[in-house]
Amino acid sequence: MVSADAARNIVGIIGNVISFGLFLSHAPMFRRICKAKDVEEYKPDPYLATLLTCMLWVFYGLPIVHPNSILVVTVNGIGFVVQLVYLSIFFIYSTNNKRLKMLAVLGIEAAFMAAVVAGVLHGAHTHEKRSMIVGILCVICGSIQYASNLTVMVRVIRTKSV
Repeated sequence: MVSADAARNIVGIIGNVISFGLFLSHAPMFRRICKAKDVEEYKPDPYLATLLTCMLWVFYGLPIVHPNSILVVTVNGIGFVVQLVYLSIFFIYSTNNKRLKMLAVLGIEAAFMAAVVAGVLHGAHTHEKRSMIVGILCVICGSIQYASNLTVMVRVIRTKSV
């Protein structure tokens, strides 16, 4: 019989592989951007949202917040790096206006993360409280991440073109 910990690890590894595939699913689009040397009508919103979500999940998985969550840290750490690569490509081939907007959002995300880390570490003194606070933020930001794709969908509906 497989122990509960072994089953948890197996399911976690399978989830990590699937998540890694999801992170890489945008690679063909970014190859097109590199070939065209232009972001065309693409928006950075989903990648900015995913970056914030990955940062929060990495923080959640740290032993000071939620012990024994190495799989959460690894997959979201990889996701964070992948999103940074995507955003770097987007930044290189964007107009100055889009670059400034991206930098503003990245600055807000960095300030938000700093506030979350400081607030949680100074205000919540048990793993349970820290896990609850950061976990709720992760779920909210994850929902925003998936909703951010709707900004792209609005453009598709408006222009009647993918």
